[in-house]
Amino acid sequence: MTTVEIPKTRRGEATRRQILKAAEAVIGAKGFREASISEITREAGVGQGTFYIYFQSKDEVFRELVLEMGRLTRHTLAEATKSAPDRLAAERVGLTAFLAFVAEHPALYNIVQEAQFVAPEVYRTYFESFAGRYREALTEAAAAGEISPGDPEVRAWALMGIAKSLGERFAVLGADRPLDEVARVASDLIENGLKR
Repeated sequence: MTTVEIPKTRRGEATRRQILKAAEAVIGAKGFREASISEITREAGVGQGTFYIYFQSKDEVFRELVLEMGRLTRHTLAEATKSAPDRLAAERVGLTAFLAFVAEHPALYNIVQEAQFVAPEVYRTYFESFAGRYREALTEAAAAGEISPGDPEVRAWALMGIAKSLGERFAVLGADRPLDEVARVASDLIENGLKR
């Protein structure tokens, strides 16, 4: 995997983020194969030479985009849940924040799904980064008595699957219901299960 050199100035970081945001828009709309560097730079409002200061190729910007979207999503969720009083409250708040994030970044699903074929190692890293932190949080919550004991690996992936599916259905395919209502219904399922 390529390592991206982090810009040394605020202006450089702003330009890099501008290029990544443009890549999100262009690749999200057209797909990796159809998107071109010239379209990305046009969308970003920078010259192609500027693009190559920050990224060596379309492959590299794509890989960094997937990882950056993962970091941004995790940061958004951490901020949303940091004052939650317990794990179940964090699940409710986090799910609502995730659905809102997906609604604001509809290209997320296209980009991450495409990574499975274009950059499988990055696709794996994207999900394993989420699962790793989730496992830790669930382990801590079980130890604190906030949730029942259970396999944190299976639970992390199951909860991620719920969020991913709900995001696809209600934030990407159509927001025909308020996202906080969707999160409330799903949280009830998470907290109480299907058992009578």
